Amino acid sequence: MKKVGQRLLLLSDLWGKRQSDWLECYQNILKPKFEIQKYDICALGNIDLSVYEEDAIHQQFVNGGIERAVENLLAQEKVRVHVLAFSMGGTIAWKAIQQGLKVDLFYAVSATRLRYESEQIGVPTQLFYGEMDTFKPDRVWFKQMQIPYVIFANEEHECYRKKYITAQITRAFLE
Repeated sequence: MKKVGQRLLLLSDLWGKRQSDWLECYQNILKPKFEIQKYDICALGNIDLSVYEEDAIHQQFVNGGIERAVENLLAQEKVRVHVLAFSMGGTIAWKAIQQGLKVDLFYAVSATRLRYESEQIGVPTQLFYGEMDTFKPDRVWFKQMQIPYVIFANEEHECYRKKYITAQITRAFLE
C-alpha cells in the first residue's frame, strides 16, 4: 500500500474533460491513499476542440500537441509523483518522464503510441491494453522494452472506461 498523501497524477485520454466521467471511478477508489491531481490533456496540449472528433483531436496531438502537453506538465509538476494515464495521456506522461518528470511509479492504459518508443524510462512501469486494440504494442516490443503488461481478453481500446477494468487496474496500482 502507498502512503496517504503521496501525489498521484491522473492524465485523461484524448477526449479530455468533456468525456471523462469514467475517470471519477479511478479517483474515488484511489483518493483515500493519494493526493490526486487530474489533468485534462487537451488543456495541457492547448488543443482546439471546436471540431470535437477523434481524428481532428488526434492530429492536433501528433502535430505539436504532445510536445506542448509535456512542456506544460513539466512546468506544473516539480515534486515526485505517481502517474496513472490513459491512452494519449500515457504517451504524454512517458515523454514527460523522459524529459525529467520525477515519477516513482507509472501505469498507463491503452497508450498505443508507446509502440513507437525505443528508450526505456527507468521508472517502475505497468502497461494495460485491450486484446482487440489494433494499435497496442506487439509482444516483441514488450520483450525488447522489458516492461510488464496486462492484456484484457476480448476488450478494445477504451476498455478503461469499464468498471470491472477500473477495479483491476486500481487493485494492481494499490498493491
